[in-house]
Parts: sequence; structure tokens; C-alpha cells
Amino acid sequence: MASGRGDEEGSADGAAWRLVGRASELAGTRCRLMYSSLGRGSDVCLFYVKGEFFAMDARCSHSGGPLCEGDIEEADGVLQVFCPWHDYNFDLRTRKSGTSLQAECWWKNLVPSS
Repeated sequence: MASGRGDEEGSADGAAWRLVGRASELAGTRCRLMYSSLGRGSDVCLFYVKGEFFAMDARCSHSGGPLCEGDIEEADGVLQVFCPWHDYNFDLRTRKSGTSLQAECWWKNLVPSS
């Protein structure tokens, strides 16, 4: 599994990618905090819920709460993480909140291991 935003190691089609581990190993944890060499503001939460990976900014866009520590719930087919500080919710697929907030977009890419 690789993640990217254009500012880490590796590159393909204008995007940079960083190997974060084998999908089979990463799937063992519901939420994993991936530290960025760019500092705390660039850390990423990697979620594994119901057989799918999701990635987004590790900090709530409201007050910087740690999203990896939030509860994950499903309502009407929508998987959401709730910030543990002020209970703001973010859709794991769209990263949008029930408010006007939106979490930073992070891409994930499954690649075969060699």
C-alpha cells in the first residue's frame, strides 16, 4: 500500500508515493497514524473499515483533534469518523462533514508486492 500527496518519496504521473506497508499487515489495525516527515500538520490517518482502506488528514479541521482516536460509525451506509474533542463527523469516503468542514484529501493506492 502506498500513500501520496506530491511531497514524499517516489513519483508517478505528477504524484509522489510513499510505501507504508503491505495491505495484509495494515488491515490488522482499524486506524493507524502515519507520521509525515513534513511535520505534524501533514500526518495521515489510515483507516481500515469493512474491508476498505480510507486515508485523510490526521487532525480535525475544526480544532486539530486526533481523528485516529475518534469513534467510527456507520449510519445509512455512510462510514464516519467522529472527532473525539468536539464530535465533528467526517465521511470516510468523501471526507466531508455534516458541517461545512472538510478533511484534507489523501489518496491511497494498492500495488502488488514484489
